[in-house]
Amino acid sequence: MITTIITFIIVFGILVIVHEFGHFYFAKRGGILVREFSIGMGPKLVYHRGKDGTTYTLRLLPVGGYVRMAGAEDDEEELKPGTPVSLYLGANDTVERINTSKKSTLFNGIPLEVTATDLEDDLWIEGYENGDESAVKRYPVAHDATIIESDGTELRIAPRDVQFQAASLGRRLVTNFAGPMNNILLAIVTFMLMAVAQGGVAMGTNQVQVSTTPVSVAKQAGIRNNDKILSVNGKKTKDWTALSQAIQPRANKATKVTIDRNGTLKHLTLTPKGETSNGKTVGMIGITQAQDKRVGTILLSGFTQTWTMTKALFGALWHMVSGHFSLNDLGGPVAIFATTSEAAKFGLIGILNFLAFLSLNLAIVNLLPIPALDGGKILLNLIEAVRRKPLSENVEAGITLVGVAFLVVLMLLVTWNDIERYFIR
Repeated sequence: MITTIITFIIVFGILVIVHEFGHFYFAKRGGILVREFSIGMGPKLVYHRGKDGTTYTLRLLPVGGYVRMAGAEDDEEELKPGTPVSLYLGANDTVERINTSKKSTLFNGIPLEVTATDLEDDLWIEGYENGDESAVKRYPVAHDATIIESDGTELRIAPRDVQFQAASLGRRLVTNFAGPMNNILLAIVTFMLMAVAQGGVAMGTNQVQVSTTPVSVAKQAGIRNNDKILSVNGKKTKDWTALSQAIQPRANKATKVTIDRNGTLKHLTLTPKGETSNGKTVGMIGITQAQDKRVGTILLSGFTQTWTMTKALFGALWHMVSGHFSLNDLGGPVAIFATTSEAAKFGLIGILNFLAFLSLNLAIVNLLPIPALDGGKILLNLIEAVRRKPLSENVEAGITLVGVAFLVVLMLLVTWNDIERYFIR
């Protein structure tokens, strides 16, 4: 259980952090202020303010993370009238820090009860100073001023010129696409690493590697590494699939095989050992697919396996939308945790394969044109390109709200279904 929990945290963390780093990197490149890059969720543990204007935080719950871009829909900042704050003034009595937290104090901070603010355009804050309600005092706010939030985290304020919507349409489009793109790249790299861990890429042909265990049926019969098994009991076996299908029904039965060893044909007889799997007995002779260890093949395998899995995932999506939808086809964090346990049983190879699968899943799901997902944001960008102007803030907020409501309901249904599948039934 501990191994599963640790593996789940690592896998889930890698997925989300890689995804969010894509948004982070291209937002910064596009001139968008990233106010916070968080590893983990929930209460803040520690934070560091970088020279690039971003606050990097480590939070308590070690699952996922997020990027908080200035002006994005999840970046709400409002100092309501009546809010008590402390101000730290710099040159020319310009506010450089605004403290709203009781957890942090400012040296020589000026106490102020806020009456109004403008931290986006004209950059000022005003209110009653030192409890004196007879006069409202206004202070200019520096463009790069910071605000200390209620949990003690210090972030840059978000003037309009560095907000998400201030960037060009192309840069916003790239920023929205960057998260799924990073997950696709992660899948490609992970498949490459898996090939390295396996010692090469399975060739898929009838060329075999023999198990090193003393009880290997193939080894005892005289089959050697890199032999090609041409036929089993007279049935031609041109590739690995045909070879497996020919051997599996021959459990505990004498079987003739023809092999090609460096151009020389040899005829051998062996008896596949019967092993039970899922209630069915199949024949096994102790061979695996021969591995192609060339560097070029290993690098190419990252792309080919990613493409193969992508086609399979789109096939599954089409199956669901074409009238065969079932909650069992979906999985949330509970299903991921349960599947992590199975993947961990296969060691590093199983975990890497699972990581690549989940990363590609995350990329494809996020590209679906559902409001609140990256795909929904990209769709809004494309609509803006066609209309040559963005949708109104109210319309966009309404669309996003509908998307969020849909995703919340779907997640609740999926999570309950996963609990029933894995822990109740």
